[in-house]
Amino acid sequence: MTHRIGVIVGSLRKQSLNRKLAHALIKLAPETLKLEIVEIGQLPHYNADDEASLPVASVEFKRRIESLDGVLFVTPEYNRGVPGVLKNALDVASRPYGQNSWRGKPAGVITVSPGAIGGFGANHQIRQSFVFLDMPAMQQPEAYIGNAATLFDDKGDIANASTRQFAEQFLTSFAQWVRSTAPTAARQ
Repeated sequence: MTHRIGVIVGSLRKQSLNRKLAHALIKLAPETLKLEIVEIGQLPHYNADDEASLPVASVEFKRRIESLDGVLFVTPEYNRGVPGVLKNALDVASRPYGQNSWRGKPAGVITVSPGAIGGFGANHQIRQSFVFLDMPAMQQPEAYIGNAATLFDDKGDIANASTRQFAEQFLTSFAQWVRSTAPTAARQ
């Protein structure tokens, strides 16, 4: 069975390192995963006053998340935390209260940074949100990719063989995680 996985990129930059990695992961994914980028830049800021009549973009985003078998977050770290646009996406799809579109979706996180730490702070901060959102997060392998400014070749592929191998192993582990964790209907 093939599982549909939404890839949420935590950067809006067209040429961001995280977007490049998301595209590279799509190419490297095992046959059991169909990765597709789910855009978040069009989402309005979450506002509880809008809950009686959600903005169209929010409704469409919630439906898209609900249609997926799992979610992979590929994000930078801003000021030792999750970028605001990503936090907004988490909030938009989790509301109104009791209508959490993330519930039960197996999740994985890869943080990418030009710095040496590889987005460690953002990686752990987003995992804190998963607890409340009821998203089972894959614990191992952890994925913090640092020094990423030279990671890609001119075609956008991962140039470093050991990083490419790690990405393939991560995706294999994630595929196993989704298969074992996704709701029963999604596994049949």
